Amino acid sequence: MIIAILLYFVLFFGIGFILNMLLRASWVMAVIYPVVVLFMVDNQGIGAYFSSPGDAFSDLGSSLVNLPLADMIILSSGMVGALLAGVVIRMLRNRGYQMF
Repeated sequence: MIIAILLYFVLFFGIGFILNMLLRASWVMAVIYPVVVLFMVDNQGIGAYFSSPGDAFSDLGSSLVNLPLADMIILSSGMVGALLAGVVIRMLRNRGYQMF
């Protein structure tokens, strides 16, 4: 579990840092990450949200509520990595580093 926490943190920090640097925004990955988590947790296709939205959203809610604690901690570490990427980009820009 410790390896998974570090992996998610580093993975989403790196992806967030690169996206923030290329798109010249500070919080891109922090906005995108919850959508990524919903796709990872969800066991239905995207089409189910358009064909039967009531059932799809209720299933999504129940799957989010029934997540094991270990999965919640691992996914939370990814969110912390995405947020920290935004903080680091903002600090670097305030100190005069211009990236792309």
